[in-house]
Amino acid sequence: MSPKQQRGEATVELLLDTALRVYAEGGEQALTVNAVTKASGVSLGSLYHHFGSIDGLVDALLMRWLERLLGEMVTALEHSRTARTGVRALTRAYLSFVREHREAGMLLHSSRADRLGMTQAARLRDAQEARLTPMAAWVAHHVEKGEIAPLPVPLIESLVLGPVVGAARRWLTFGDIDLDEAARVLPERIWRSISAEPE
Repeated sequence: MSPKQQRGEATVELLLDTALRVYAEGGEQALTVNAVTKASGVSLGSLYHHFGSIDGLVDALLMRWLERLLGEMVTALEHSRTARTGVRALTRAYLSFVREHREAGMLLHSSRADRLGMTQAARLRDAQEARLTPMAAWVAHHVEKGEIAPLPVPLIESLVLGPVVGAARRWLTFGDIDLDEAARVLPERIWRSISAEPE
């Protein structure tokens, strides 16, 4: 990598880190071009060169943290022997990620992230295919083994992630959920909803 490319990469990282800090300190309304350039010391032209707009910067920030979260979820699944232990590992990985990266968790669970997910779902799915494919394969494998009920993958995904995302949002927004308790209670409740075993 040339020195110019290294400088460009360092600028991108600085802008992304600064944008998250600005968001954490002031919320979505604080995320302006002026706020990010002032806090980072990076020129307006450089921000536009790398991201095209403040929206491009925020979208890149969301994609960065979504990729990290999905990576941790995939790793959790890959290290589990059974579907049941996989649900437990995935739930704990998600909640631990949100606890350890609270600012990024707030952004990933924000109305802006929801809007991006609604308007650009196909692009997001395509961009994260390398992370999502192993998760779908893991589900298909355990359905085939008779551990997970033979439901459509999007429905299984909703049954597994819905309660976890809900608990994370509640913790981030109100703080009235104990994440340790959620990590203990949710996996078994989720497992019952997708298990192929009769009740």
